[in-house]
Amino acid sequence: MQIINLSTADESLRQQAAQMLHEEFNQAKWGYSWPTLDEAQAEVDELCEEDHICRAAIDDHGEVVGWIGGLPEYDGNVWELHPLVVRADQRGSGIGQALVLDLENQVREHGGLTVMLGSDDQDHMTSLGEVDLYENLWQKIATIENYQNHPYSFYMKLGYKIIGVMPDANGLGKPDIIMGKRVSQ
Repeated sequence: MQIINLSTADESLRQQAAQMLHEEFNQAKWGYSWPTLDEAQAEVDELCEEDHICRAAIDDHGEVVGWIGGLPEYDGNVWELHPLVVRADQRGSGIGQALVLDLENQVREHGGLTVMLGSDDQDHMTSLGEVDLYENLWQKIATIENYQNHPYSFYMKLGYKIIGVMPDANGLGKPDIIMGKRVSQ
């Protein structure tokens, strides 16, 4: 596997990335984020713009098996990780971790200090779903439980911390878990 800059890659690789985004995130638990292939392709195209980061993991057959994007915020001091997609049959093989670590290196090269992300809980996959987060928020964050393999645990293993929660971001009782990691040296 190698990680490449998707913004300078062949158009067919961008199309593979868009197809993967559409297929992997067009599910109820992710809120049907990119319900059409055209919307997914527009997302890939936007992330391939000059001031963004867009990297892809390519297997030995030249196929995209995962990809990641980064968006600059706060004058480039903070970069939003958005999105991270790994093909379903490749999950658990280290591709997601490799992409996140590569993005962190890219952010450092751009002079960034922090990577942040939002990890939605739309299907009550954690103990933060279906509760009133306006009451005892920090206690609830400190005692968070992962009921259904929510991605926040993956990011925590890579050193990310929960730095906040946006209650009701996706509807009543459906928060967005905000995570961050300092990547500057």
